[in-house]
Amino acid sequence: MKFCIVLGSCRAQSNTNALCQGFIDQLKELGQEVEYVTLFDKQISPCKGCYACQQEEGYSCQISDDMHRIAPKIIEADVLVLATPIYHWYCTAEMKAMLDRLYPLNKYYGKAKNSLWNNKKLALILTHGYDKDYACSPFITGMQRLAKHSHIEYVGEYTVQDEDDINSFTAESAQQGARVFAKMLVNMCNNG
Repeated sequence: MKFCIVLGSCRAQSNTNALCQGFIDQLKELGQEVEYVTLFDKQISPCKGCYACQQEEGYSCQISDDMHRIAPKIIEADVLVLATPIYHWYCTAEMKAMLDRLYPLNKYYGKAKNSLWNNKKLALILTHGYDKDYACSPFITGMQRLAKHSHIEYVGEYTVQDEDDINSFTAESAQQGARVFAKMLVNMCNNG
C-alpha cells in the first residue's frame, strides 16, 4: 500500500514534522511505501476559480507551479495523510492553498466526468495548542465533508497538544501514539 503524507508546516524543523517521524518509521517497518511531501519549500499559488480544470481529464490546472508535481503523488497513493499544525482553528495557509488546488481531482462541474481520487482513504495528523475538540474540530469536520463529497473514506486522525514545545511531539508517548496510528491505518486498509 502507498501512503502520501503531506506536511503543511511552514518550517522544516516543525513540531508536526517531529510528530510524523514515528508514524513514517512505523509505516516503513510494516513494509508500506511512503511518499513524504513538504509544503514549506514549495510554490503553490491560490486557486483562481476559473473552472478550466473541469474541462479536461486528468490533473489539469492553468497555474504553473509545484502542484503539478504534488498532485500525481496524491493520485498514485492509496492513503493520503494530511499533517498540519492547527492555526486559528484550521490548517496552515500552505495546506489550505494545496487543498484548494486539489479541485481538479473532482470532475463534477464541467465536461470532464470522473474522479481522480475515488476510493482513496484520508487521515490526519494534527498538532495544536488548545484541547483537541476546541482546536481541531473545524478542520476535522471540513476534511470529513471533503471526503464525503469526493467519495474518499475518512479513516481518522491522530492529534497531539502542544504543552512543552517540541518536547510534546518528540516524547515517547507522542511517538508511540503515532506508531499505533500507523499500525491502525495499515490494518484498516488491509482489512477494508
